[in-house]
Amino acid sequence: MIQAFRLVLLSFISIQLFHTKAFTQTNPTPEAVYSSTVKSIKFFKKADQVIFPVMRLGNIEQMELHFDDLQNSPKNYFYTYILCNSDWSRTNLSQMDYIKGYTQNRINQYRASSATFTRYFHYTTILPDRNCMPTRSGNYLLLVFLNGDTSKVVFSRRFLVLDEKATVAAEVRQPFNQNFFQSHQKVVSRVDIKALDVYNPAQQLKIVVMQNHRWDMKQEASNPTFIRGKLYEYSAEDNFVFESGKEWRWLDLRSLRLQSDRVASVDYNPNSYNVFVRPDTVRSSLRYLYYNDLNGRYYIDNIENVNPWWQSDYANVHFTFLPKDPSLYKNQRVYLYGEMTNFELSDNFAMTWNENLQVYEKSIMLKNGYYSYIYVTKSINNPKELPKLMLTEGSNWEAENTYSILVYYRPFGGRADELVGYTEVNSLSFLSPNLR
Repeated sequence: MIQAFRLVLLSFISIQLFHTKAFTQTNPTPEAVYSSTVKSIKFFKKADQVIFPVMRLGNIEQMELHFDDLQNSPKNYFYTYILCNSDWSRTNLSQMDYIKGYTQNRINQYRASSATFTRYFHYTTILPDRNCMPTRSGNYLLLVFLNGDTSKVVFSRRFLVLDEKATVAAEVRQPFNQNFFQSHQKVVSRVDIKALDVYNPAQQLKIVVMQNHRWDMKQEASNPTFIRGKLYEYSAEDNFVFESGKEWRWLDLRSLRLQSDRVASVDYNPNSYNVFVRPDTVRSSLRYLYYNDLNGRYYIDNIENVNPWWQSDYANVHFTFLPKDPSLYKNQRVYLYGEMTNFELSDNFAMTWNENLQVYEKSIMLKNGYYSYIYVTKSINNPKELPKLMLTEGSNWEAENTYSILVYYRPFGGRADELVGYTEVNSLSFLSPNLR
C-alpha cells in the first residue's frame, strides 16, 4: 500500500515538473491570440463584462471567461496561470509555489451555437476553480491551450491578484505644462505603506498607472516625490501625464435586423451578414461633448434572443474613415482601435487607403453586441511610437477617463513582485474613494 502511494506521488510530481518545463519552452505574449478561429474573448469580473478582472487574495471573488471557436467540432481546451512580475516578465517561481491544487484545468462547459448563420462552439468557465487557486498576489497570465499541451497556447489574458498591504489614494488634475494644459490629464497618487518594510523605495516599490485598463497606456515610477513617514507621494510634473482623448465612438450591433443609428445598411446574404457602418469623420476640430461611453470596451448582447453567448450571430462589419486632408497622413498608418481589436496596432487592424474614394477602410468580424472604438495613427518611421489621437479624434482635458493605480512591492530576498495596493479614480470625480 505504501509502495503504491509512493508511485502515485512520484507520478504527480513528475507531471508537475513536466508542465513547468513545458512553460519554459514557450513565451506567450500577454493579451495575445494565436488562433484565427477563436473570437470574442471576454474575461471579466463576474456579472459585468466591462470590469477588469481583479481579485483579492483569500476572498471568494470570481471571474468569467467566454470565447467562441468558429470550427465545426468541439475541442479540448485547458487553462493555467503564470505568475509575472510588474513588467510582465516571468517569475523564477515554480507553479506549485503560487497555485494551490492542480496546475491546469479543463474547460468543460461548451455549447454549439443556436439559430445563427455562423456556426461556432461557445466555451465558458468560472475562475478561479477551488481546485486551482492562486496563493500569491501579483500579475497573472491566464493561458488557454489545447489538449493539455502547454506548447499549444491559443490565447492569453491578464488578471490581477491583490493582497492589500498598502492604502492608495489618487486624484486627477489638469497639468501645469502649457504644452499639455488643454489636452492631457495628470494623476497624482499617495501611498500609505503601513507595515511594509521599505528601506529603498527605488528598488522595492513601483507605482503603475494605466488609463482605461489599457496596458499599452501605462506609465510607471519608482522614486517618490515626497516622503512623509509612511506616506509616499508621487506628484512629479512629468509623471503620469496622459493624453485625454475624447469620448469613444460607438456601434450598436445588438440586433442585425433592427438597424441602429450608426448602421448605414446590412446585406443579408444566404450564409452571412455584411454590416456597413456610417462613415466616420475627423473629430479633432469639433467641440468637446460628453456622453456616457465604454472607454474602448464592448459587451456581448442580443436583444432578440434569450442567451447572447451562444444565440448571437457574427457579421462582417465594414468601417470607413474620412480624412479632411489626406496629405497629413502621408507618413502615418491609421488603425481601428479598441478592445474589439485587442488594443493592437498590428497589420490585422490597420486601415487600407482607397484611392478612388479617398477614404480609409477596414472590415472585421464582430458578434452581436455594443462596441466602442476610435481611430488612432502611428508613424511609419517610428514603430515604438504610442498611438496618437490628434489627427483623428482630438484631445480635451475634460474627457472622461478611468485610471487604475497599482502598487508593487518586493521584499529583500523576494523572488517576485507583490501587488499590495490598488485603486481606481475617474477624471469626472477627480478623487479616488480614499481621498473623499
